[in-house]
Order: sequence, then structure tokens, then C-alpha cells
Amino acid sequence: MPLTRTAELMATAQAAGEAVAAFNVITLEHAEAIATGAEAAGAPAILQISENAVRFHGGDLAPLAAATAAVARASSARLALHLDHVESTDLLHAASAHDFGSVMFDASKLPYGDNVKATAAAVRWGHERGIWVEAELGRIGGKAGDAHTPGVRTAPAEAAAYVADTGVDALAVAVGSTHAMTERTATLDHTLITALREAAGVPLVLHGSSGVPEAELRRAVAAGMTKINVGTALNTAYTTAVRTHLATHPTRVDPRRYLVPAREAMAETVAAYLEAVRLRPC
Repeated sequence: MPLTRTAELMATAQAAGEAVAAFNVITLEHAEAIATGAEAAGAPAILQISENAVRFHGGDLAPLAAATAAVARASSARLALHLDHVESTDLLHAASAHDFGSVMFDASKLPYGDNVKATAAAVRWGHERGIWVEAELGRIGGKAGDAHTPGVRTAPAEAAAYVADTGVDALAVAVGSTHAMTERTATLDHTLITALREAAGVPLVLHGSSGVPEAELRRAVAAGMTKINVGTALNTAYTTAVRTHLATHPTRVDPRRYLVPAREAMAETVAAYLEAVRLRPC
């Protein structure tokens, strides 16, 4: 199936009051598991490659992007490609050559004024090429830490101003989730999510969703979240399956033997998250 544009998936989900789940790709097995999980759930999904993943592969986007795109095209599910947490302008500009329909440009480490300036430039560049651009509000108003540091929250008025000043298509906001959580114990501020949805006027993105319980995710979608980012949960499933297999078969050296259960575990995790973001009573 041809690649689907992120903008199309987001618009459809927003109109239905649902969300699209976006899953981080680090290895080929990640991409295959995401496609398999999406097919099993009968739902669309976004495969996203982060700047950190590109760095892991030696700084060359092309091989992982080509493999991920090939997996997505071979799938019967509607899948989009997204370049995530991009800080490098060079990497941003590589997106158009590698089938990415969207980019999350991350200037959140910069002072607010510099963040706005850099993000607005990224948005102009992306829109000239038909690329949908997500951003993160980050450090503003003297707050310590970035948008996903525990205790940090995004103010609706600040979100509205940021969207107006940058022209972004979607905004990642701080509402209680944190990156790299291995346990699902986060509690979200659902009243704030609703206020942010009304103030920002663009789809909201929840980063750090691996640490959010399923019931909390469903409430967040009902309150206004449209893109749900999942990364650590796949790595946890992958690593747990590998550890379990090798503990039972300590002399195994063929990676195919333990990567099969790892890929299957990730696919099951993907399907579960895709079910969680569908519209249903909370």
C-alpha cells in the first residue's frame, strides 16, 4: 500500500475524536512489528524515526528510512513516516528526500524567542514541501526543565501564542507524561488537555505515552489528544522477550531465534496501544 501522509491520518482521527499512535523505529524488527501490530488491530499508525535513532545508525538516515518505508509500503495497514525530535537542520532538510510526510522539529532546549524563530523557519521550509510539522513548547516562562520534565505543565495561553507565532501543525504539550518511563504510573491533567485543545487550535501530541496507563490514555484522547507517541514500551517488550528466551536457552547464538519472540512481543504491544486510542466510552 502507498505511504499515507501524517496530515491525512491526523485529520481523520481528529474529526472522529480519536487519536493516531506513533511508534519509534530503532531497528528493522521495530518497523516490522509496528506494521504487523497495525494490521492485527485494523488501524492506521505512524512509524517514527528519531534523531537519536539516526545517530545510533552512524548518523546516516538513508538506510533506516529506506527499510522502514519498504516495510510500510508492503503492509496492508495505512502507515505514515515521521521524523521525530529533530534538532539538526541538516537532518530536517533530509526529510523530503526520504518519504517522510511529517517532522517533529525540536527547538525546546532553546530560549523561548530562539525556539519560536527556529521553529517558524522549520515550518516554512516544511510547508513549502508539503511536510506537516510538529513542535514542542519546551522551556518557557522561566520554568525549569523541558516540556516533559516531571511537574512542568504547558499553559493554554502560552500554547496559543506559540502556535500563532510559529504556524506549527501540531503541538506536543506537557500534561503529566515523561519520556522513558518503564512503568505505567503517570497521571495526566485531563482538564488541562481540554483547555489546551481549545486554546491551541491544532492537534495535541502526547510524548512519553509508554508511562501512561491505558485508562488514562483513553481519557486523554477523549479530552483532546490526537497523536500518542510510544517508544519505551516497545523496547521493554523487545528486551523482556530477548532476556526470557536467552534465560531459557543460554547457549543460543543465532539472533533469529530470540528476535522472533522480540518482534512478536512488540507487535502485540503495538496492537494494544492502537486499540486504546480508538474512540470509546472512558
